[in-house]
Amino acid sequence: MKAVVLAAGEGTRLRPLTENKPKGMVEVDGKPILTHCFDQLAELGADEFVVVVGYRKQDIISYYGDEYEGIPITYAHQREQSGLAHALLTVEEHIDDDFMLILGDNIFDANLADVVKRQREDRADAAFLVEQVPYEEAGRYGVCDTNDYGEITDVIEKPEDPPTNLVMTGFYTFSPAIFHACHLVQPSNRGEYEISEAVDLLIRSGRTIDAIRMDGWRVDVGYPEDREKAEKKLREGSSV
Repeated sequence: MKAVVLAAGEGTRLRPLTENKPKGMVEVDGKPILTHCFDQLAELGADEFVVVVGYRKQDIISYYGDEYEGIPITYAHQREQSGLAHALLTVEEHIDDDFMLILGDNIFDANLADVVKRQREDRADAAFLVEQVPYEEAGRYGVCDTNDYGEITDVIEKPEDPPTNLVMTGFYTFSPAIFHACHLVQPSNRGEYEISEAVDLLIRSGRTIDAIRMDGWRVDVGYPEDREKAEKKLREGSSV
């Protein structure tokens, strides 16, 4: 299964750490965030990395080249950072089967394999790793609602008044059907092509999206203090 890694962002909230490097190249516990992502995806059986680059893309391309630990790397260029649905469309020509998707600023120690297993069981068109967060933090993420079967029924991107505190974590699996949905997405009030809108289109077309509750932890490295949090967890070998 191919793995798509989104790493085009400038990381303005991570400054000064990103003043002279892209967000994915910020080091956490001695190695770039992208290296953590690649290691985790390799353990999941990824047979190719498709990396979306943008801001200071050459820093990433020069560092990793055309393979990592024997796994080939293909690069796709997102010229404008216009949302995750827009970023996904840059890799459409490289994907012809189910694939993994990870946001290249997330570090996990969690049950990612459960998400991949669910996708391979052919019982869902997509599967998302989700977690419950404090309500005051939910508005930072895509907020989910689910039915009694654990299927996602609604996703709202960064709502001001979150209806639930169940959020997407930054690790997903999709079938190629997501690309058709991304083509139909219109810009949001934030001027971005939101992945949540594409997911909503999948749901409304009758597609099944399973929510896998996270067992473990993840850190979204969005601010300098998040790097410190991730380093502490990695060094402690924390699983909570």
